[in-house]
This record gives sequence, structure tokens and C-alpha cells, in this order.
Amino acid sequence: MEEELKPFWRKIFNFDWKFGLFLILLICIPRFALVLQANQTANYSWLGLIMLISAIVPFLFLSKKGRRKIGLKKPENLNWVIIALVIGLVFSISLYYLGVGLYGNSFENWYYYIGKSYNIPAGIDGEGKLILFSIMALTGMTFSPIGEELFFRGIVHSSMATSLGDRKASLIDSSAFALVHISHFGLVFVNQEWRFLLVPTIIWVLSMLCVSILFYICRKRSGTILGAILCHAAFNLGMIYCIFYQING
Repeated sequence: MEEELKPFWRKIFNFDWKFGLFLILLICIPRFALVLQANQTANYSWLGLIMLISAIVPFLFLSKKGRRKIGLKKPENLNWVIIALVIGLVFSISLYYLGVGLYGNSFENWYYYIGKSYNIPAGIDGEGKLILFSIMALTGMTFSPIGEELFFRGIVHSSMATSLGDRKASLIDSSAFALVHISHFGLVFVNQEWRFLLVPTIIWVLSMLCVSILFYICRKRSGTILGAILCHAAFNLGMIYCIFYQING
């Protein structure tokens, strides 16, 4: 009977929570450090590589059975593929209004801070902004949704669930996802110094925890990892739209 891991890796690992924890530490610690470095240097060239590695991990470790187990298969419920898009878009826009309502256009607002990394030129005309938005949206809807969902909702969740069940596994992979996003917002580099924004960080992390659980629900309901990827892609689209046309409108 075929196992989830490829034969070579079965000599070293079992497909269980320990393997999931190993992957979290292997990917998330270097990622956290590299994102912080990128925020300080304004050089984000490494981030695409991080997402690429995250996407490759399941194909490196898993057999055909393992890849099916993490949801690499056709959708079982097409309605939830569409619902996933709506959920992601609504959540991201709601998070924009929450940030603006609490913090306005300040560095305490998560989208405002993240938007600074987009380097939108001051005084850019409508056509130029649309082109830049399209590039950022296409990138944001592919690299991180595919890489992060194959990793967090895919191989990490499924390995954890083998030992702990889906509910506990979802809390663990969602918590890891949320905490690693402190490197994107929370521990911020402003005016050439690092600052930790306690209350905004708590709100941001809880928001990332909630949306991460929604990503998993979309995977479960649709019967495919594509549900999680599309929900994540729609979330990123909403965020990028808000940054370009609301915060920098």
C-alpha cells in the first residue's frame, strides 16, 4: 500500500505532527528573517523564491497518494470554489475598513504599512497606476496563494491532521501562518528604526488566524486545495485593490 511520503523520506520521517513541525521550522524561521531584512533594505527579490520553495515542498516529499491527501485533485463541490472567491474578497475589504477606522492612514494601519513596499510613485497617472496594479495583482494572486496554501493548508495541515485531527491541525497551521505574518506587519521598520506595534499586531495576527481558518474551510468544503488557493488569491486581490485605489487613491 502506497504511503504519503516518498520512499526515501519514509526512512527519516513519519507523516505526522513531528514532520509538520519540522516543516514549519524549516520554512517559517528563514522566511521571517528574510521578510524583515526585505522591509529594512526595500529589496524584495527573495520573497518570490520563498513562495516557490513553499510550493515545491509537497512535490519534493509526497507520493501521489500524499499529494491527493493534501487536496491536489479536482474539486468535489464547484459551488464552494466560487464561494471561496467571495469569502476572500469580502474579508480583505472588511480588514481594510477596520484598519482605516482604527488607525487611518498611519503606520499602525496594516495595509498602509504593507503598501509602502509596493513603491507606488507619487503623482502616477491613471493608466500607469492600472498597469502597476495589474502587475502587483497578478503576482499577489499567484505566488503567495499557491506557495502558502500548498504548504500551510496542504502538507503541514495534512501531516498534523494524521496525528491530531483536522480541528487541532487547522489551529496549528493557522497559528503558524498568522505568526509568520508579523514579519509583514507588526514588527515594522519606520524612520530607520524597528518598532513593535502591540495592539495593531494583535489585531493583525488574529485577523490572519481567522482568514487562515477560512482558507482551510474552503479547502475542506470544495474538496480540493484549489478552494484555499482561490480564497487566498481573492483576499490578496482585495488587499492590493485597497492599497492602490483607497489608501493611495
